[in-house]
Amino acid sequence: MSRPARPALLLAGLLAAAGTAHFVAPRQFDAIVPEALPGSSRAWTKASGVAELMLAAGLAIPATRRVSAGATAVFFAAVFPANVKMAYDWRDRPTAARTLAYARLPLQVPLILWARKAARAEG
Repeated sequence: MSRPARPALLLAGLLAAAGTAHFVAPRQFDAIVPEALPGSSRAWTKASGVAELMLAAGLAIPATRRVSAGATAVFFAAVFPANVKMAYDWRDRPTAARTLAYARLPLQVPLILWARKAARAEG
């Protein structure tokens, strides 16, 4: 694996795993879909799972890596409201669960920066 490709390929692996999880265990994702979105939460879960799998594929292919990395950064920003909903919904859960939910909020920043790094590495 070339040094510039490494961040993109590692990110592709993360996205592929997350995308697959949307289909293997969808209920956990259904629960964090904001109610303001039209349609069913399951449809949004499936759509975001497909998006993650497509982004992973795009990151894995050198010809589409830069565009896919940029789209991945946008995707990570777009799903942030789901993390906010999870943190709000879990505010009364035990400390460990609440900590996990709150920790997801700032995690979006390094994920976005990781995607941007992958895009720059290809530029």
